[in-house]
Amino acid sequence: MSSEQNEIILAIETSCDETAAAVVKGGKKLLSNVVATQMDIHKKFGGVVPEVASRHHIEQITMVIEQALDEAGMTINEVDAVAVTEGPGLVGALLVGVNAAKALAYAHHKPVIGVHHIAGHIYANRLEKDFEFPLMSLVVSGGHTELIYMEQHGEYEVIGETRDDAAGEAYDKVAKALGLPYPGGPEIDRLAQIGKDTYQFPRSYLEEGSYDFSFSGLKTAVINKLHHLKQKGAEVDTENIATSFQASVIDVLVDKTYQAAIDYGVKQLIIAGGVSANRTLRDRMSERFKDTNIDLMIPPLYLCTDNAAMIGAAASVEYHKQNFASLNLNANPGLTIE
Repeated sequence: MSSEQNEIILAIETSCDETAAAVVKGGKKLLSNVVATQMDIHKKFGGVVPEVASRHHIEQITMVIEQALDEAGMTINEVDAVAVTEGPGLVGALLVGVNAAKALAYAHHKPVIGVHHIAGHIYANRLEKDFEFPLMSLVVSGGHTELIYMEQHGEYEVIGETRDDAAGEAYDKVAKALGLPYPGGPEIDRLAQIGKDTYQFPRSYLEEGSYDFSFSGLKTAVINKLHHLKQKGAEVDTENIATSFQASVIDVLVDKTYQAAIDYGVKQLIIAGGVSANRTLRDRMSERFKDTNIDLMIPPLYLCTDNAAMIGAAASVEYHKQNFASLNLNANPGLTIE
């Protein structure tokens, strides 16, 4: 067993379409990080098919765990705990990881730690740099757009969330309407570097003082514009549509996040989740916060998308609190972070 400050955690993540395992030391040091992606498999369907994702997790999970331990240069016996994403996510996909974690924990007499997927995205940043409290985190991914306030480790207060489509979901739906390949986010971001904001789509700020988000109306505005152009027989300028759509999303994300960070007097702002890989979002956030005394943390690209390193980093906090799950731990697709 390792000393309490340098605990070794084997972490597993299977909430959507990435089968991932990692070994993390002391919540901050990454010893291995293995991700088997299914992106090419789901691309032909234009999105993630839950049943297909679950089957591929079953095929990959043992190999991915073994590879993570091999790359870390250790055996399961040297691990202090096994951590796993318990939710939210696709229930079938989550079950594969949860059952693999429980089987390992039971067979090798290790404690098991259930981790919230979004807590993982936030704690991915701790693998790069320590946290300063109080802090604010903007979580932007395919299923989530949330502003989360933290006064200390492991304490989460959701102060703003999406009322309909998450930002990443809106990206994928607009990309599909434009005939772009899945996943749509990177494609729209690529085209947005070329085009201009000629369409001036609406910015949904909601009522004054709200930190909530809404991207459904924007998505509808883009799709209506595309129908209108096609009915007139006019040419669709894909680059300008992409730029105009992205400008609307990012204006709202940046403005609301900035306001929340100032209102709550935070020392640090963390950007987390798959959409944090977006170049324009990274640039605009850096620009907005450069003259403040708020420390902006944006994860490196390999920690933006789903991975198990982030689950190991978040699990370290629960390990020190001795927040261990029983072997009744189950997949919880609707798990809330608070």
